[in-house]
Amino acid sequence: MKALFDIKRFSFYIWVGLGFLVIWLLNDLHNYPDTFPPRVWNNIWRMIFTVFSNYLFFEYTIPRLSLKRFGWSLLLIVPYFFLFSYGAYLWRGIGIGLHIYTSFLISESVDHVIAVQMSYSMSSLVFFAVVKHIYEHIKLKRAAQQLRIEKQQAELNYLKSQTNPHFLFNTLNNIYSLARDKSDLAPESILRLSKILRFMLYETGGDYISIEQELKIITDYIELEKLRYDDSLRINFNYDVEDLKQALPPLLLMPLVENAFKHGVSETRGTPFVDVHLSVTKRQLVFLVKNSSEQFSGEKTVKENIGLSNLRRQLELLYTNYGLSVEQGASVFTATLKINLASHV
Repeated sequence: MKALFDIKRFSFYIWVGLGFLVIWLLNDLHNYPDTFPPRVWNNIWRMIFTVFSNYLFFEYTIPRLSLKRFGWSLLLIVPYFFLFSYGAYLWRGIGIGLHIYTSFLISESVDHVIAVQMSYSMSSLVFFAVVKHIYEHIKLKRAAQQLRIEKQQAELNYLKSQTNPHFLFNTLNNIYSLARDKSDLAPESILRLSKILRFMLYETGGDYISIEQELKIITDYIELEKLRYDDSLRINFNYDVEDLKQALPPLLLMPLVENAFKHGVSETRGTPFVDVHLSVTKRQLVFLVKNSSEQFSGEKTVKENIGLSNLRRQLELLYTNYGLSVEQGASVFTATLKINLASHV
């Protein structure tokens, strides 16, 4: 149940009332400079009544109005016409009795004074309604924006949680292949996997890592993959980065490298190869990954696996200026990632 008096909500009406007061003071200063000092007290006195009456109207009456109960709603509104007219008139009378309020009306007839007070009250009602509408709209917009940010963050965390198990699953498959063949390289592969796991456990928990760290994990992964193949596998990994300390979301580049081995090299019957090149100049990142693949069958549409689709969605959430293109050619699959690192959301 709503509290009878909400200090936090009431403070909003005080600030709006002060704004309304300033407008009237400027008007009186312009039109009545000779009698401005007593008019200041008049406006302050009226402002007290205006704040309370508008607070009651917008916080306790408006929320209870309903078209389905038109008669009841009308009964709720009618008393406020008396409050904004006769109530304001009585408040004026109290101010005069306390020598706070000074009357400047030529005619002191009750009907004339009530009409003047009603005019003032209605103008305050319109002013409070407009300001309250703008305030509520901004507040609602901010709440919606915050909700959208939280939703996107939750989705991004989910995508990251998918990336790690997917990456580990593929790596464990590699080790399984070596163990099944009773390869002497199995212990070394486990050691390299432990290094990768240590990195993922302690370094990828935050929102960013340095490009230098990302390159290190890519290097470790490539070395781990090398253990599965003989000397026929050709790997070329190079980079040209002007600042290795630049920030990058962890494991953002890994899906393209992982994709090159899982869906390229492992399915190549001839001479397999992987070419990886990274360049970062003036915050413009270009990551190019080429790998061998089987002969192009004529199907031009590239079916993206979970790693690529996951990466594409992460880019949508993280950056406003990026491009990810994949191309299947004759015996070569090419993935090109371009990111303006300054366009991070």
